[in-house]
Amino acid sequence: MKEVMLQTKKLSKHYKEANVVRKVDMTLYKGDIYGLIGNNGAGKTTLIRMLTKLIAPSSGEYSLLRPDIKVGAVIESPALYMDMTAEENLKYSGIQKNCYSKEKVAGTLAFIGLENASSKQVKDFSLGMKQRLGIGMAILNEPDLLILDEPINGLDPMGIIEIRQMIQRINQELGTTLLISSHILTELELVATRYGILHEGELIQEFAGEELQTGLEDHFLKTVNRQKVAL
Repeated sequence: MKEVMLQTKKLSKHYKEANVVRKVDMTLYKGDIYGLIGNNGAGKTTLIRMLTKLIAPSSGEYSLLRPDIKVGAVIESPALYMDMTAEENLKYSGIQKNCYSKEKVAGTLAFIGLENASSKQVKDFSLGMKQRLGIGMAILNEPDLLILDEPINGLDPMGIIEIRQMIQRINQELGTTLLISSHILTELELVATRYGILHEGELIQEFAGEELQTGLEDHFLKTVNRQKVAL
């Protein structure tokens, strides 16, 4: 039986009259690449903000596999210092997380493919390089669970491929469980092992990767963006 890495129970968030996330019951198993699919405005970022303790739920709860589970996240845009280099950003992040070493920073730079740009200021990076650096900072302390909010949003085809490959390596080589939100189903199809469909704040279905085509026959999935990207 698979171990449950993250589970939510009736997790909800409302602002005045708006119910942004409504009674979400979601289960992530250890080793999953879980694709959270939903159109813009479906409540994906609000759900992720609750899971990363940036905002408090209005009701409901969530639990992790163990109290000491480490969670890394990149939500919306990576929090980078533009006048610092990639190496300096990683060093600062490592000091904050109490996991800094020169070897760890060098290894992370190599893992995210920025070893040749380590002394370049981040303000001169492409969007894809910034996203890779943000993910590098998030995995610096070797989290058990990594949460990425729309990680390919705005990237060119090459940047999308680089992030996709990194996601697979993080899962396979580091053994990290991932939760990835996106409104582009076509891209999640290439990496996700399980899916959850968020529609107007409600998680209306969860299914395994091999069940995707069957799930696509449902009416609510027909509205999801199936934007084509370079393979």
